[in-house]
Amino acid sequence: MRLSKKGEYAVRALVEIGFEAHLRPNSLIQISTVAERTNIPEKFLEQILLALRNGGVLKSRRGVEGGYALAKPPEEINLGEVVRLLDGPLAPIPCVSATAYEPCTCPDEESCGLRIAMKQVRDAICAILDNYKLDRLISEVQKRRASKTTAWQFDI
Repeated sequence: MRLSKKGEYAVRALVEIGFEAHLRPNSLIQISTVAERTNIPEKFLEQILLALRNGGVLKSRRGVEGGYALAKPPEEINLGEVVRLLDGPLAPIPCVSATAYEPCTCPDEESCGLRIAMKQVRDAICAILDNYKLDRLISEVQKRRASKTTAWQFDI
């Protein structure tokens, strides 16, 4: 598994959209605002947010008062779901993928050493990302931003 720029930007954008939902429940945030706050190119962000909307993570409304919001509570959105939407399977090789399995070229797949190791890698990645909820990530980011601000305020 390799996290692409799309996957990275998707997580950054979701954190900002989640912040907005926390500060102003039931509000929408415009793409331009998310792009500015996250330093993500707006045209690229449009593609990412569309994929997240099509995947049921975000909802949107068009028009002057339009924008994006989370389609479900942040405690129901996990990072594994987001990464899979943008980057595909979490498995490092296709023969251990739960969602995009392809047989390996080994003579005996069950005793293939690489497959045995990579299945453990896949299981570890899934265990972490599928249980890492967006609300937890937002909370951790908020704490670090707050401590950074506090440290700056007292820096003389």
